Amino acid sequence: MAKVDAYMSQKIAAGKNNGCTLENAGVRREWGDMTIEQRSDFINATLCLMKAPSKAPKSQFPGARTRYDDFMAYHLTNAGSLHDTIGLFPAHKYFLLAYETALRNECGYKGYHPYMNYDRYTKDPKNSALFNGNATSMGGNGLPDPKYTGLRTGTGTIKPGGGGGCVVDGPFTEYTANIGPGAPVMNNVPRNPISNGTGYNPRCMRRDISVDAALGATADRAYNLLTKSKDINTFYNTLLTPPRNVSDPYNFGIHTAGHYISGGDPGGDPMVSPGDPIFYFHHASLDRLWWIWQMMDPEKRVNAQVTLGGRDAATRKLDLKWLAPDVIPVIEAHDGLGGFGGLFCHVYV
Repeated sequence: MAKVDAYMSQKIAAGKNNGCTLENAGVRREWGDMTIEQRSDFINATLCLMKAPSKAPKSQFPGARTRYDDFMAYHLTNAGSLHDTIGLFPAHKYFLLAYETALRNECGYKGYHPYMNYDRYTKDPKNSALFNGNATSMGGNGLPDPKYTGLRTGTGTIKPGGGGGCVVDGPFTEYTANIGPGAPVMNNVPRNPISNGTGYNPRCMRRDISVDAALGATADRAYNLLTKSKDINTFYNTLLTPPRNVSDPYNFGIHTAGHYISGGDPGGDPMVSPGDPIFYFHHASLDRLWWIWQMMDPEKRVNAQVTLGGRDAATRKLDLKWLAPDVIPVIEAHDGLGGFGGLFCHVYV
């Protein structure tokens, strides 16, 4: 934290912190480090969003029924800009903040969005505080589906974890995903009545909690990502797809690994993955890794932009439309400690 303290002291001295300080920054914690009461409050706010009415344009998203659906709908129809080389980190930082803000402002949540420390889920995720299926977890594994045989990635196969069916344990058993699918990875996902996935298609949340996927995001891989990435392009490439290593069956990148620790429908579908609440834990974790990497050399790294693909971020803006009121320059979402007039102001512990 010494470098973070020094960085913030410099910003405050220069009048560039926009009111954000380490004392008033929102604190995002690992799920297992939160109290039972804190977890319950978070779950109740999530359930609230799953019942609150949609604000997305009905003409564009006739299938959206809830505020929770609104985030799936945006991700479905903006997947390109959310995942290109310029947008992946800052766009998802803003997307996560918009979701956290909805939990707080629309559903009374007092805390900040938790993250998942992947390494804690490499041995027995199904019995962890996050996935054990009790009332203060984020739900358990899906029922066994013998037809689900795993997922092929560019560098290996993620073996199944004995699930694949509907989640029947925990607080989200009554939840239905209403948008999508967009690019399903599981068998027999009901087709959407509208070809672009925006129609009404209610279905249970299906999951396959996979130790095999978690092994792609162990602590040593995170450490190597942070310490061996000397520039943002290397960090980006390693996070998504490390250099191919045929002797390493888990060489599919932390980004992919995190998505498929609880892959299924809609969580494993890259177009509508926000339909599983674990999506936001995963992207909070990726944002945390990016933030740690930035804070290792903040003067050079906070505003470092991925230059792969020849895209120019100078004029790029982030518009979350019905999710958030502000259209912001991409570069403002790089700074989690004062970006865009202090809109971004959070730390990870």
